[in-house]
Amino acid sequence: MIMSPIPQNLQAIAASIVAATEESGRAPGSVQLLAVSKTFGPQAVHQAVAAGQRAFGENYLQEGVDKIRVLKEDGAPPLEWHFIGPIQSNKTRPIAEHFDWVHTVDREKIAQRLSEQRPAGLAPLQICLQVNISGEASKSGVAPHELAALAHKVAALPNLVLRGLMAIPEPAEHFEDQRAAFARLRVLYEQLRADGLALDTLSMGMSADLRAAIVEGATIVRVGSAIFGSRY
Repeated sequence: MIMSPIPQNLQAIAASIVAATEESGRAPGSVQLLAVSKTFGPQAVHQAVAAGQRAFGENYLQEGVDKIRVLKEDGAPPLEWHFIGPIQSNKTRPIAEHFDWVHTVDREKIAQRLSEQRPAGLAPLQICLQVNISGEASKSGVAPHELAALAHKVAALPNLVLRGLMAIPEPAEHFEDQRAAFARLRVLYEQLRADGLALDTLSMGMSADLRAAIVEGATIVRVGSAIFGSRY
């Protein structure tokens, strides 16, 4: 029988998170690992769950909804599901109905639809605003100079809780360049907090830049290939 590498990979990522947290002088346990399970089937998620992972990120709506259903039918323990992909306005209802967190809100219209479509029996949807921190034309996200106005509007909506910010910076090879992009997001986050918004979440950092993100204050890091393997 071939042993799955997923438990060992999770241990290695956990050790990296602990090391970066200690390096930055932050409290133990202040960084959550979000396992990005997009393109991997329910069996891979089951293996991660068996190793203790409870929070999973999905980029593709139908795949994510199907996976949530299968895991629940299979009797998995309660899991936390985060939607981390682009959001089309005609796809907000199933996101509002099935996910616990959404990291990729960048327009008031999307936030309003999620608020209106969140089922009454569920806890409020936890929201991060995606910021286009590197100004890339190909990336989603609100422009930094438009962030404050959007944040205050989203924070006022019912059935949502604005938790913080998310970004996917332009890839950078060097550690200090990685840090610089994450520092820009942290500054925006701190400005919103100083302006009275009760934020507590910075969703930033992936497999290749996890250390730099944690040093700059990430509270959620999104890791996929380093846990599940290469995507095809």
